[in-house]
Amino acid sequence: MRPPHFHALYGGVMVKVAIETLEIIDGSLPARAMRLVLEWASLHRLELIDAFHRAASLEAPVKIAPLE
Repeated sequence: MRPPHFHALYGGVMVKVAIETLEIIDGSLPARAMRLVLEWASLHRLELIDAFHRAASLEAPVKIAPLE
């Protein structure tokens, strides 16, 4: 089974990130964008895990707040 992960898009490129470890599974982003994505993910890890499980159960995930 694939690990819980999320996809982030920036400027037409995508990265797939493992939620629990914040390890890059696939793809890449520019360094600044990647730092922001990882900061956001570390703040919202529990919400991301919940969203992943909801999506795996074919339920709509809830919205997660952006960085402020």
